[in-house]
Amino acid sequence: MTTPLLEIEDLYAKVDGKEIIKGFNLTINYGEIHAIMGPNGAGKSTLSNVLCGKPGYEATSGTVRFKGKDLFSLSPEERACEGLFLSMQYPVEIPGVPVTSFLKHSVNAIRSYRGEPELDTMEFIKMVRAEGKKLGLDAEMIKRAVNVGFSGGEKKRLETLQMSVLKPVLAILDEADSGLDIDALRVVAEGVNSLHTKQNGLLIITHYQRLLNYIVPDFVHVYADGKIVKTGSKELALELEEKGYAEFVKEKE
Repeated sequence: MTTPLLEIEDLYAKVDGKEIIKGFNLTINYGEIHAIMGPNGAGKSTLSNVLCGKPGYEATSGTVRFKGKDLFSLSPEERACEGLFLSMQYPVEIPGVPVTSFLKHSVNAIRSYRGEPELDTMEFIKMVRAEGKKLGLDAEMIKRAVNVGFSGGEKKRLETLQMSVLKPVLAILDEADSGLDIDALRVVAEGVNSLHTKQNGLLIITHYQRLLNYIVPDFVHVYADGKIVKTGSKELALELEEKGYAEFVKEKE
């Protein structure tokens, strides 16, 4: 039997001492696309931060296995080198660091981790230009500092380029449609779809259905009260768009 790509069992996690994730379970197999949907403020992004090892996000119990390995035994850098990638809702700016330098060091760190020879500058530039062309990116973008002065659409396109050159095994898209107009959304979705294969997986975290018109999930999960409360096909996303999340959200006393 093939080992699942990601297995989360009875996960509990805290942020600033407050329990946000409460008995979360999810299995993603190779080749699958999963979408987690829920209202704003429900804590969906907490899951992505816990999985990627962001400081301040504390897993208190439960297990997570990534490609059969104990995820929590790996540092954030090791998780990235193993093939875990996070497309952030609000990508940070890194003044003074050109996109080319950022990507080259990232690619070679992963290659070194895997025991592969590093790419020299010319090999890397040739590769990143080819990948950027596939995604319809302006060649001038990769000469700029990371995300500095970028529009929302440009930041998301750059993250798609990062996925293209890093080739993650599991990409987590956290509110990837945030701040995008319809044209930028199509470009980003087409790029993500072009990278998806039977050898990797996608986890999409969103509260709107519109992104799922372009990146069609195999499974849709409703996240509420710190855990998955309902799972269905892509049609579930349409139901949520029509009816909202009221039936899944507990009223505060």
